[in-house]
Amino acid sequence: MSETEHTAPAIRIRDLVKRYAPTGKSAGKLALDGVSFDVPQGQIFGLLGPNGAGKSTLINTLAGMVMKTSGSVEIWGHDIDRDVRNAKASIGIVPQEIVFDPFFTPAEVLENQAGLYGVPKAMRRTMELLEAVHLADKANAYARSLSGGMKRRLLIAKAMVHAPPVLVLDEPTAGVDVELRRQLWELVGELNRDGVTVVLTTHYLEEAEQLCDRIAIINHGKLIANKPTRELVDMAREKIVVLTLDRDVDVAPQHPAFLKSVIAGERQVEIGYDKDRMNAGEVMSLVQGQGYAIVDVSTREADLEDVFVSLTSKPLETA
Repeated sequence: MSETEHTAPAIRIRDLVKRYAPTGKSAGKLALDGVSFDVPQGQIFGLLGPNGAGKSTLINTLAGMVMKTSGSVEIWGHDIDRDVRNAKASIGIVPQEIVFDPFFTPAEVLENQAGLYGVPKAMRRTMELLEAVHLADKANAYARSLSGGMKRRLLIAKAMVHAPPVLVLDEPTAGVDVELRRQLWELVGELNRDGVTVVLTTHYLEEAEQLCDRIAIINHGKLIANKPTRELVDMAREKIVVLTLDRDVDVAPQHPAFLKSVIAGERQVEIGYDKDRMNAGEVMSLVQGQGYAIVDVSTREADLEDVFVSLTSKPLETA
């Protein structure tokens, strides 16, 4: 394999625009506004954003269900306009909604999907995929009898029938319990270790922080961040110190150097400060200077949720 092939992104998006046509009294919505980014091969890539940010439009564009207004998209090196067949063959989409005929068995669901992709019978991997998603013992049960978690896993197997190198998971853990969420992420990790590039959307920011190698954030159709996860989290300058004081407080201690200071519990205050300008010791000294004794102290670093809220709450720059 050449160096170019090694470094080519799994997905390449340039200046992607989608404007929906006006309908009735509604003006046409600009859902994607010049979005450009790459998804590196072999990574778990997070695509985050508030509701209505444009994530679903972008995923449906990759899936061929939404026609872009302008810009270019390549999947595994195949342009979605000029090389439709190979582009579609290079990607599997796991939608939010559970979509398959409930009267088919899991084995039949996968066989039918493989047929739609033109996979020859001799090359189909139905039982292999069912084993991979831990559903081999349910191969001949009606799909309607499966639990919610089993149905989610079947959707992943369905997206993999044509062995795509890229898998897109659109809110795969929405509405599922903690144990099922853990099982799904174990499965995604196994697929990624086997070489599948995974694109993930989720509202569970803690999950994204733990799972994703890199994260892009979209807001109002614009790309507002695209960094390795650790770098993105490190963008937060705020650090939190929680102080337990020697007496009850009606008003939290205040100082111009504090970014915030609030009562967090009985005799407890939470103070935010810029970690580039001061440290926890200096915060404690300022509080003690106001006549308080400190009984206990703990600190907390900012996480992805802090960064996400900070970025998506900023007003967008206008041209």
